[in-house]
Amino acid sequence: MVELENKQVEHELISTSLEVEKLEANLFRSKSLWIPIRARGVFGGQVISQALVSATECVDPAYALHSMHCYFLLSASPAIPIVYHVDRVRDGRSYVTRAVRAVQNGRTVFIAMCSFQRPEPRQPSYQTPMPAVQGPEQCDDVEVYYEKILMSPVEVDSRIKEYALEYVQERKKSPIAIKTAGIISEDGMKTHMYWFKARNVPKFDSPAKEAAYQKCILSYISDSHFLVVARRTLGLDSFAKGAQRLAMLTTLDHTIWFYDDSFDCGDWLLYVISTPRAGGGRGVVHGRMYTRTGTLVAVTSQEGVIRAHLLDPSGTTERSKL
Repeated sequence: MVELENKQVEHELISTSLEVEKLEANLFRSKSLWIPIRARGVFGGQVISQALVSATECVDPAYALHSMHCYFLLSASPAIPIVYHVDRVRDGRSYVTRAVRAVQNGRTVFIAMCSFQRPEPRQPSYQTPMPAVQGPEQCDDVEVYYEKILMSPVEVDSRIKEYALEYVQERKKSPIAIKTAGIISEDGMKTHMYWFKARNVPKFDSPAKEAAYQKCILSYISDSHFLVVARRTLGLDSFAKGAQRLAMLTTLDHTIWFYDDSFDCGDWLLYVISTPRAGGGRGVVHGRMYTRTGTLVAVTSQEGVIRAHLLDPSGTTERSKL
């Protein structure tokens, strides 16, 4: 079995993070995998995007991805490649469907259903307007908050400092730049906003291939800072004490709907995220991704396990497991 170098570090080139090796028709294998700091397994956005790259390779370029529905079943290790099996479920005149099963060590760790549509640009259109927000040039990188912790003259918990240092180092090597764009209230919900863009995005001669690859990059980005909004809405934190201490945060499912084929992930995209409901050990987040000029290009949704560090009736700590 092929083994990957278990560095657990995000690659600086987005093209490397998304790259898969074609083994034969409908069968692909990851070439790099990484685990974010303090995470349970391989970054979900990387699995989503590699699965999408694999599915796209099995579709006529005349069809464009319009939706992707994913389930995370098991945590994946970065030490062993993931093999992506693509099933050509349906080839219709207007829509094409591909199912992807991601397998590692003989176990299915992830499944996705991808639907592709023959574009219909003349149909009527509507979108929710982009919120009023400062431009990316006026916003701080997300790591600035943690850099301030590291430079603070005030005594800070050593665990927080250790995490801050790891996070800053991770962010500086990431192929994705992220800026905090603030928190607003929409219909009574706290809505978190971030600017994202990919660095060193490769270019393609074919417009269809270019658009398809941009969607693969966006799918990678879509899992960043997403479920954490539900955790924040619940007031949970890994470094808190008692019932406010976070015990588990992991994704169950993830969905993306695309409504534009002309965006560029090499330019800033605004990610608007809110939590309509959380409880019972789960939480759901909804997201909207806009170009900096205000075009809504994708709508996202994700549900995950969000558990607090609680005591059971006997007074012992409840074990967090799936």
